Amino acid sequence: MKRGLTLGKYAPLHLGHQFVIDQALAEMDEVVVLIYDAPDVTDIPLPVRAAWLRTLYPTIKVIEARGGPTKVGYSPAIKKAHETYVINLLGGCNITHFYSSEPYGEHMSRALGAINRPVDLKREKFSISATRIREDAFSHRDFVAPLVYRDLITKVAFLGAPSAGKTTLARHISRLFQTAWMPEYGREYWEKHQIDRRLTPEQLVEIAEGHLEREDALLLQSNRYLFCDTNALTTAIFAEYYHRCVNPRLREIADQAAERYDLTFVCDIDIPYEDTWDRSGEVNRAVFQQQIIEDLLERNIPYFLISGNLQERTMAVRRVLENFRKYKKLAPLRR
Repeated sequence: MKRGLTLGKYAPLHLGHQFVIDQALAEMDEVVVLIYDAPDVTDIPLPVRAAWLRTLYPTIKVIEARGGPTKVGYSPAIKKAHETYVINLLGGCNITHFYSSEPYGEHMSRALGAINRPVDLKREKFSISATRIREDAFSHRDFVAPLVYRDLITKVAFLGAPSAGKTTLARHISRLFQTAWMPEYGREYWEKHQIDRRLTPEQLVEIAEGHLEREDALLLQSNRYLFCDTNALTTAIFAEYYHRCVNPRLREIADQAAERYDLTFVCDIDIPYEDTWDRSGEVNRAVFQQQIIEDLLERNIPYFLISGNLQERTMAVRRVLENFRKYKKLAPLRR
């Protein structure tokens, strides 16, 4: 039995890391990947990073390593601390080959009694590092698997009743941050498929699914943020209002929305109502606004209520973004 081991923080996992794992898989009967928690390096939780590995490499054994040595270097004491920690985590699992693209492969393989298997030490195959990706993921996104890159993007949802300024704000903010934004797919769909200004419950499901599909594609084109004009929570509220029921599939997508978005802003209805032919009136705007807020409260989704003109709303959003760190979740704040 040839059993290979490689290890790292994978913060984030990139093609250089994957090249090492791929080499091990090609040569070994079994591959073990040890991943450190590394809170001093990244906010991305260990389970999220471990899930990347398990999803991309379902046959490997992933060991989540918490509380390991934090000092790095090549002094005898530091090397010994890391070697002891890794050996204890393996719990007697016999490693025959140690894979890495780092100089520590020499002393770690010796401690394991394994063959040292260096891979691309000079980084000629993939000239990239996790540090560079953390500094500017957008510029280096070609070195990161789509599965990983999507988790690096902060997803921001703008909710609110019709004619609350969501589209204007989402478009404007995306230009300021030089990133993508997701227009309201429901509006486009409604214009193409409505009959007597109505859609069927099944068509509302198609809206929710189509919106998600486009969002996922836009995540790969986004720079730090993806700004979304509405989401499935609003679609479900429309279904309840117009049909007195919510299709089970639509309800499932709406429930997932509670965890899908990192930040939620509710656009206030303190701006003039635009009475266009595709809207149902200013009275309904107030009703929908109340329902949206009630739904967020019921789901315990933190949100920020933003008011004023475009400049005031933009400043409010920027203040929140400046203080926000993805994976450091907000307490339920409502403003």
